Amino acid sequence: MADLFENAADSTGPAGPQGPARPLADRLRPKSLSEVIGQEALLGPQGALRLMLDAGSLGSLIFWGPPGVGKTTIARLLAGESALHFEQVSAIFTGVAELRKVFEAARMRRRNGRGTLLFVDEIHRFNKAQQDGFLPHMEDGTIVLVGATTENPSFELNAALLSRAQVLVLERLSEEALETLAGRAERALGRPLPLGAEARRALLEMADGDGRALLNLIEQIAAWKVESPLDPAALSARLRRRAAHYDKSGDAHYNLISALHKSVRGSDPDAALYWLARMLEGGEDPRYIARRLTRMAVEDIGLADPQAQAVCLQAWQSYERLGSPEGELALAQAALYLALAPKSNAAYVAYKAARSLARRSGSAPPPKHILNAPTKLMKEQGYGRGYAYDHDAEDGFSGQDYFPDGMERVAFYAPPERGHERELRRRLDYFAKLRARRRAVDKRG
Repeated sequence: MADLFENAADSTGPAGPQGPARPLADRLRPKSLSEVIGQEALLGPQGALRLMLDAGSLGSLIFWGPPGVGKTTIARLLAGESALHFEQVSAIFTGVAELRKVFEAARMRRRNGRGTLLFVDEIHRFNKAQQDGFLPHMEDGTIVLVGATTENPSFELNAALLSRAQVLVLERLSEEALETLAGRAERALGRPLPLGAEARRALLEMADGDGRALLNLIEQIAAWKVESPLDPAALSARLRRRAAHYDKSGDAHYNLISALHKSVRGSDPDAALYWLARMLEGGEDPRYIARRLTRMAVEDIGLADPQAQAVCLQAWQSYERLGSPEGELALAQAALYLALAPKSNAAYVAYKAARSLARRSGSAPPPKHILNAPTKLMKEQGYGRGYAYDHDAEDGFSGQDYFPDGMERVAFYAPPERGHERELRRRLDYFAKLRARRRAVDKRG
């Protein structure tokens, strides 16, 4: 994990008498929590971690955040400030046998009067049974567990583990924090980066909130021999932009599709287009996006614009025939259409209410007057008796009751005065008036 700093921790030159220089990220490793940047919400005077340390009550923690924001560094510094032995393992490379040795060493250390802070990188990669293995050692005080994960702990970690640890969220580094990091790196290198103002801004964007990525880029730039400051085009030609953090099966996947859905529902075509582009840039399967756009048309637009669903299906079909990148334009057009379409979830609400009533009403049969009677026995039982054929009725509407006998009529569908549903509202009101009129006539008869 990236190590972040506020004050230059090592002003050693590019190389020393003992061999090649240490990597810049290692040379600038913070020596105290006050030197860590970008996580003021946790480390400031009223931050959760600072309050724990001041109270002398450091408990087990789960650090949740993107790569390069200081999870490993903070864990190491917490051990130092709490006088705990720091032990680090990775869930990728550590098996059950190695963990047993770590727990046994921690137990011996505790008998000698010293505690252990066990830092587990990528803790979400341990399976559920392996995660359970930490519990007794956390409960008896053998270890203070600090786990680091880039994935949502709610989905990736055991409920038992989460109940014994506090989840703390570390944020991606802001542009201001990255600028501070770049300034400290320049002081450690002993010279400014050969970048113009716009190129410097482009460099910070390339890092995408990842401190370690920024320091790696800076090390590359520092090795160049250039005669004048580079502009953004020259910088981009020499450096490859860091790929955006996106896991098609992880938290980013669900966060971005949620952002796209909410932008469409909120009738913001520009935001919808941005999140669509973010997903495509991250390598998302366009077919998944096409399916979700179609869901948005059904769920959030519905009959307010019946054409919306057809637009999504046509865009889906267009992508299947054209492929990438041309077919992605059809998905963009569909997203724009949905964002600007009138919104209604009336059909969705009505369907949910109908399903709920269907579950509660059990197996109540339809009324006999709307049942077919293909046999003599069924006719004798009253099937089809009294059915009014709507086409023969005045206005083509009989007004009969089609709910089960004894069930009160229920109004599920309440279309709003928006889009095409304005016309459906008018029709619904029209049939309600005709139904009331027919019932009044039946009562008089």
